Amino acid sequence: MALLASKALAAPAVAHQGKRNACLCPRPVAAPAAERNVSCSAAVLDKATAERQRNLLSRRGWAATAPDGKLSLFKHEVGELGPHEVDIRVTHNGLCHTDIHMARDDWGASKFPFIPGHEVVGVVTAVGSQVTGLKPGDRAGVGWISDSCRCCRNCVRGEENLCLKGYTGLIVAGNHGGFQETCRVNSDFAYTIPDGLDSASAAPLLCAGITVYTPLRYYLRRPNMSVGVMGIGGLGHLALQFAAKMGAEVTAISGREGKEAEASSLGAHHFAVFPRDADKLKAKYDIIINTISSDVDVAQVMSLLKIDGTLVQVGIPGGNAVMKVPVQDLVFNQKRVVGSIVGGRADMQEMLDFCGVHGVRPMVETMPLSKVNEAMQYVLDGKARYRVVLTSDWA
Repeated sequence: MALLASKALAAPAVAHQGKRNACLCPRPVAAPAAERNVSCSAAVLDKATAERQRNLLSRRGWAATAPDGKLSLFKHEVGELGPHEVDIRVTHNGLCHTDIHMARDDWGASKFPFIPGHEVVGVVTAVGSQVTGLKPGDRAGVGWISDSCRCCRNCVRGEENLCLKGYTGLIVAGNHGGFQETCRVNSDFAYTIPDGLDSASAAPLLCAGITVYTPLRYYLRRPNMSVGVMGIGGLGHLALQFAAKMGAEVTAISGREGKEAEASSLGAHHFAVFPRDADKLKAKYDIIINTISSDVDVAQVMSLLKIDGTLVQVGIPGGNAVMKVPVQDLVFNQKRVVGSIVGGRADMQEMLDFCGVHGVRPMVETMPLSKVNEAMQYVLDGKARYRVVLTSDWA
């Protein structure tokens, strides 16, 4: 057999008759297995390689499998990395109340099973062939939005959060979020974490931070505008910092006493208790950011606005809450009542960079991801001050 092989390799090139551009190269005959040093170890190696490949495409996470608000260990597989995708080894997850709402299907938008987590920070481990701006080893973050059409008029002007075809939510419709080992996302919605911003602080900014940053950035049109922040909690304590750093005169409006010193440390110039101080606060504010997620007397809140003032609602009460707006106050005093949902891609990166430069930081408590169910109950009990961050502890 060895002789036959050597003769075949030594044979002169012969053109194949009747075929244009026929190959003139000799066709080598494969040597027998014994001469190629092939052994059963190759088959074992191939099996080991295949197993490693399967492990690379298999991901562990904590998933909601039913609308009972409880998470359990879950394994899922992903396909090959797409040209515009990145894999992020997750190190930190902010625990947002929305994760709990979704795990309980409070809004009817959940598809089970799914992995919650939409305040995700980690380290890039792989990038697709068309990815620019991120490379393995970079720290990156992912927020509530994981994709949009990129071609409607809102997306084109940088408002992907208002995509006319509907943006893709990171944990909506069965999509898997950050409560897992490695999160895969479209690179256009993965953001660079500035060097001056630690990962535990960065995580809550990707939802809570952008939620209050965007409306303040939009409605604060001049220095020294007066801003009232209702609710000193997960959203409110960040809104106080942003508004102060943007040059506004800021009042922290709480439902109870005892938070004045803390509000002052976060940048508030004034402190008030609502509704106790409502009469003293009438017609005082250019902007009110209402972060409270329970029902409030909207007419009473609007009375605190100046003429041409704006009430921005970012807190979302459960159920099908309805706002009763006093029409005469709205019309004759040219007031506005608006909502705001996170922000576009440019807003997100700008917000992260702003925090890195100006020292805006959430107040966080860290817990291991393996204690996610305990952490969710901790948030439900109102004990968090003010954001819980889950640190990955996979074995």
